Amino acid sequence: MIPPQEASARRREIEDKLKQEEETLSFIRDSLEKSDQLTKNMVSILSSFESRLMKLENSIIPVHKQTENLQRLQENVEKTLSCLDHVISYYHVASDTEKIIKEGPPGRLEEYLGSIAKIQKAVEYFQDNSPDSPELNKVKLLFERGKESLESEFRSLMTRHSKVVSPVLILDLISGDDDLEAQEDVTLEHLPESVLQDVIRISRWLVEYGRNQDFMNVYYQIRSSQLDRSIKGLKEHFHKSSSSSGVPYSPAIPNKRKDTPTKKPVKRPGTIRKAQNLLKQYSQHGLDGKKGGSNLIPLEGLLPYTPRGGLPGPWINTACVYAANISPGHEHDFRVKHLSEALNDKHGPLAGRDDMLDVETDAYIHCVSAFVKLAQSEYQLLADIIPEHHQKKTFDSLIQDALDGLMLEGENIVSAARKAIVRHDFSTVLTVFPILRHLKQTKPEFDQVLQGTAASTKNKLPGLITSMETIGAKALEDFADNIKNDPDKEYNMPKDGTVHELTSNAILFLQQLLDFQETAGAMLASQETSSSATSYSSEFSKRLLSTYICKVLGNLQLNLLSKSKVYEDPALSAIFLHNNYNYILKSLEKSELIQLVAVTQKTAERSYREHIEQQIQTYQRSWLKVTDYIAEKNLPVFQPGVKLRDKERQIIKERFKGFNDGLEELCKIQKAWAIPDTEQRDRIRQAQKTIVKETYGSFLQKFGSVPFTKNPEKYIKYGVEQVGDMIDRLFDTSA
Repeated sequence: MIPPQEASARRREIEDKLKQEEETLSFIRDSLEKSDQLTKNMVSILSSFESRLMKLENSIIPVHKQTENLQRLQENVEKTLSCLDHVISYYHVASDTEKIIKEGPPGRLEEYLGSIAKIQKAVEYFQDNSPDSPELNKVKLLFERGKESLESEFRSLMTRHSKVVSPVLILDLISGDDDLEAQEDVTLEHLPESVLQDVIRISRWLVEYGRNQDFMNVYYQIRSSQLDRSIKGLKEHFHKSSSSSGVPYSPAIPNKRKDTPTKKPVKRPGTIRKAQNLLKQYSQHGLDGKKGGSNLIPLEGLLPYTPRGGLPGPWINTACVYAANISPGHEHDFRVKHLSEALNDKHGPLAGRDDMLDVETDAYIHCVSAFVKLAQSEYQLLADIIPEHHQKKTFDSLIQDALDGLMLEGENIVSAARKAIVRHDFSTVLTVFPILRHLKQTKPEFDQVLQGTAASTKNKLPGLITSMETIGAKALEDFADNIKNDPDKEYNMPKDGTVHELTSNAILFLQQLLDFQETAGAMLASQETSSSATSYSSEFSKRLLSTYICKVLGNLQLNLLSKSKVYEDPALSAIFLHNNYNYILKSLEKSELIQLVAVTQKTAERSYREHIEQQIQTYQRSWLKVTDYIAEKNLPVFQPGVKLRDKERQIIKERFKGFNDGLEELCKIQKAWAIPDTEQRDRIRQAQKTIVKETYGSFLQKFGSVPFTKNPEKYIKYGVEQVGDMIDRLFDTSA
């Protein structure tokens, strides 16, 4: 049981809590009543606010709609006014732009093009909206006048500012690839930059809006004329400078060419012919420079090397060197200048004709190179001005006059070569060789420049090359035939048995071919119909050229044998053949001809040496009629110590007299003969001297002390050494 005291306390505690809960409940009821009252008040306020908003909306919305309509009306009015202003402006275009159009575009192209644009828009407006309006005709007329003014300005700018490229600048441009590798590029400015930009703008406008291609015709006509005149100017420059050995270059690079070992002036191929003409005269006057009182210039100082005996072989070779490699960097040689000047001094009319050939050849080669460079430059200019789809056609038209001029001149060269072949003037035909080589070297650049042009244009250079190859091949064949069939037997035979002009000219011609091996080989290959010719190679070309040279040498040998029969004296005939064979061999050895001959004829050198020895032996037999008098095998036997009979004394007298007379006669005759090669001359003298001195010495020893006469000095006229001295004076008119 719970104690009463605790139960009483517990009851009081519960009653206190109950009282508190009742008070809290009463507070909550009061709060709910207040909240309900506030809610009712808020609902009442909101209802009142909503009512007022509805009233406001009903009064504002009509005003807003009315304002919106007014704004729309205002915008429409403004747009209408703007359109009216725009349309009205088209009616004022003619009057606003007429003065500008009338004055033309010079000096204010930008403003002028802006006016043209306004006129064009006016034309388009009236065409679309009022095709019958008189204003349309007015602006159309103004537009056409403006277009014509632009075309006229295009023509004027091109005419006034297109200048002929100076020859000196062209030469710098040509030589730039080889000589100016480390220097600044030589560039051509066909038009000033400001003018070029104006021309480009006009051309673009004419293409886009003018719908007229006439300006392209104007462009190619003007530029074609300048290109043609530039090339002709270069040719005239060569003619005017023909008296000078070098070609002047532009002063734009004055210090970069002067005294520079690597910079070589242009080489002139025609010097070959000058050397040939000099050789002809030298052959006629004597190869050692002593015979016949020659008035020829001395060769010392002109040539890097002079052989013993004055053989012309080396200086023929030098002449050939002068003609070497006329490629994109054509070269002069200092010696050419002096040789050329000397020839001009000594051989006026002949040298004058050859000088003209030199200049023509040199000029043509440079004009071909100039055409390529100028055409490349023209295409670069054209690409900026002419629309892309018209560029190839316009370029084709632009280069026609200059290209046709070059091709015509090339055909004239072929025609001249053809006539020269008929005249057997093969030195003139040599003009074709450097030109043809240069054309073939330049052909890749030509083909690149002419890409996209008409087939007829592309085929012009190959056609010319074919013509030159054909005429060159004919010249080579005719030259070989001419060597074989040369009818000149007595008229031009050297009286002293020296080298014949035919030999010197033939060797010179062949040596000149060394510098044009590929060209000459291609000429010969062009006439071949075999399968090997179709698969043309440098080796095949070399074999063809070797075969040809062997043919010429064979024909020359046959002709020399025929000519040698003109001499009544077999010894002189032998000296003649010896000199010619020796000259041929030495010339072959001193040049690359011997290697070229060896391609198809391995034993050529040995064969010539055998021929030379045969002729020496034939010559030595001429002395048998002298030595036979004193040869021991032909002497009668005398008993020593026995007195000679009259018959025996007479035999000895006849032997001495026969020897003396024969010796004097041979020395007198053979002294006038010539052996230009000092080495060969000394060798032949020494060999003959040894034979004669030995035989005569033996004879003199045996019979010199025999009393066969009362006047021994009458028969024993010469001592052994005197005989040797007489033989030493053979082949020397100055002795």
